[in-house]
Amino acid sequence: QVQLVESGGDLVQPGGSLRLSCAASGSIVRINTMGWYRQAPGKQRELVAVITSGGRTKYADSVKGRFTISRDNAKNTVYLQMSGLKPEDTAVYYCNAGVVISTTLRYDDDYWGQGTQVTVSS
Repeated sequence: QVQLVESGGDLVQPGGSLRLSCAASGSIVRINTMGWYRQAPGKQRELVAVITSGGRTKYADSVKGRFTISRDNAKNTVYLQMSGLKPEDTAVYYCNAGVVISTTLRYDDDYWGQGTQVTVSS
């Protein structure tokens, strides 16, 4: 009963910027870590960035210094601000969240968004 809806994917030129958003809704008691993953054609899905409920972040080496992950806990939304985009950033970007759906549960469940296409090309 949890849905993640991504938005913001687009076609941008190299060096450009883009902001992705992912809003979670449904039976949410608490959202733990949220993150962004991406998958390019013919490649495995890879971690881009994650952020804990307390705001601690982790980034893939390939995006450090260019991407910034953030979250608005009141809105159950995670963002990915991307700058200095490169053609190799082209991929479908997926939102992920660990969601506790009941106060009786000791664990969270992993949820994924449908993906949003980011294409970096001149």
